[in-house]
Order: sequence, then structure tokens, then C-alpha cells
Amino acid sequence: MIRNASSALIPLREAANLLSGEAAPVAPVTVALAAALGRISAGAVVAGSDVPVGLTAMRDGFAVDAASVGGASAYAPIFLGRPPPWVEAGQPLPSGTDAVLPPEGFVDGMVVADIAPREGVCGAGDDVAGSERLIEAGTRIEPLHLLVLEATGLKALDVRQPLLRVVTAGASSLDTVSPLLRRLIARAGGTTEAVRAQGVRDIVEAIRGGTADAVLVVGGSGFGRSDQSAAALAIAGEVRAHGIAMRPGETTAVGSAAGRPVLLVPGRPEAALAAFLALGRPLVARLAGAQDRLPRRHVLVRKIVSSIGLSEIVFVRSGPDGVEPLGGAGLPLRRLVQADGIIVVEPESEGFRAGEEAEVWAL
Repeated sequence: MIRNASSALIPLREAANLLSGEAAPVAPVTVALAAALGRISAGAVVAGSDVPVGLTAMRDGFAVDAASVGGASAYAPIFLGRPPPWVEAGQPLPSGTDAVLPPEGFVDGMVVADIAPREGVCGAGDDVAGSERLIEAGTRIEPLHLLVLEATGLKALDVRQPLLRVVTAGASSLDTVSPLLRRLIARAGGTTEAVRAQGVRDIVEAIRGGTADAVLVVGGSGFGRSDQSAAALAIAGEVRAHGIAMRPGETTAVGSAAGRPVLLVPGRPEAALAAFLALGRPLVARLAGAQDRLPRRHVLVRKIVSSIGLSEIVFVRSGPDGVEPLGGAGLPLRRLVQADGIIVVEPESEGFRAGEEAEVWAL
């Protein structure tokens, strides 16, 4: 619904349900493993075989049968008729050997150091056991995931990567907010396409166009004479809520068009960021089938004062003694850039005391 500036605000939780409630995970696609970084795994990944497949050297040295040379020392050397085979770290051990003697342990045809079975050796399946679950569905693929997947010989992975059309509304030539939101979408596991639109007709076409899974319109969500995003959404599809009981970001709107969710966020950086973190990022997660993000509890080093009836988005900075509130609405860029998390103060709360714990959502 389109509202004017004096209409009642929609609670944040209700707005989130109106935006994302009907969204479903997008279809999986298969990508090369190198392209899976940052994407969301569409299913569980199970190891196809042991890693390593057999006894493998963990250091450079001589491969020996420990039982044959056990107890050797410089005072009681064991003579070998021929030098034992040399192996490099990572190489499989030759048949009949089960340990790797350090280089200094074999001198002038003699073993001069004691060694135990499996010393200097990685056994079959020690790194990864065959049929072991390595990744659960909904996992964001990080560099360490790629390490283990590459070790198992996997070449490709099924992922979900929702595409969001990011529409920059308005005539301003300097747009720093849309690039920020595109980067955050990528961090959440999505991909983006950028479109600029000026005027109602252009914004309508931008909302309706393309094959993206959702649309994010940046700017023009307010009630001023030049704010046209909500009017354009009403023509392109449906405005489900315009005006959210959230600060910053009160002029945020949610709706749908062409069968896909549409989120309109204000153009001011801290308001756009707050609206995206509270509404846009959960939408991306749902489309990607990602596992739920969970906040962590941290101690506040300063109090937070909030107004009853509004969900306050407070940007915070982590420190050795806890988290420091930086502010919310009207936060200047020089302070916003210091933020590494947010606290969502519920509408029925008046805030938090210094020394009290609060749930912090990482940026």
C-alpha cells in the first residue's frame, strides 16, 4: 500500500514477512570449484574416498619398516644392505614401509635413530574419511572449504546464487550506496546486475525488466516531490508496505512485481545499509537457501537509548572490552566506516544499559 508521511508505520517483522515470506530458494546451478567461493552450497557434500588413500609421508626422509630398524641409535646402529627409498612430504610410502626416518637418521649405510611405526606418516583417511560429510546444505563456501574439497578431487559444486537487480533511482551522478549494497549482496552469496533509472517510467521498466530473482531499488523511497520509487512500484506491481517502524530507514518500502520481491531503500548511506541488513540480507539468504545467520552476545561499553515503538538499528564497533555504539540515524560516513556490526533494538525496548549484553549481528 502507498502511504503518506503521516500514515502508521509497519512493524519491521511484518515488513520482513511481507517481503520474504513467499520467497523460495532459487534452482541450483553447477559451477567449477574455483567459482564457488562465496556461493551457497545447494546440498551436502560427501567425500568420495579416503584422503590420503594410503600411508603418506608427512616429511622428507627415508621410508622404512619401523619394526626392522626399531631401537637403533648412534651407539647401536643397524646396518642396511642398501639405502632405504627416499620420499618427499606428500608422497605415498612404498610397499613394505610404514614410517619416515629423518635424513639424519641414516648415515653411511646405517640407521642411527630409533623410529616407531607410523612416525612421520599420515594414514589412509587421516585427513578425510571416505563418505564423511564435508559441507552441509546452505553453507557459504569459504577458502578452507575449497581446501578440503580440492583435496578430495572435487571439480565442481552445486550452488544457489540468486541474482538481484539493483536499480539506482534518481539523477545524481555520484552513487556510492548502490556499489556498497552490491558488494554486500555478493558477500551474502548473491550476484547482481546494475541498472540506472530516472523518472517513474524508467523505474517501472527497471523493476519489471530482466530475469533477476529479486529487485532492490536504491533512492527515491521517501515522500518528497522528487521521490518516485514507490509510485513506480505501484505501477510495476504491488506496494505491500511503505513506511517501516525502523530507524534509520523509515521510508523503506516492500512489495512485489513480475512475481519477484522488490525492496525500496532510502538513498542515505546509513539508512540504506540499515534497511538492507534488516530486510535485504535475509531475503538474499532465503533465495540462496543459506543457513541462518546467528548473532553473538557482546557487552556494551556505553548505553543505548531507544524510542518505544520503533526498531532501532544501531551500528557498533567491537573493542577489547565489548562493543561501542556508534549511532544510527544521521550517522556520518566517518563514523559509519568504523562499524563492524549492528544491534537491533526491539520496538518494545527502551535500549540497553552500559555493561549489559546485547545481540550483535556482524556486517
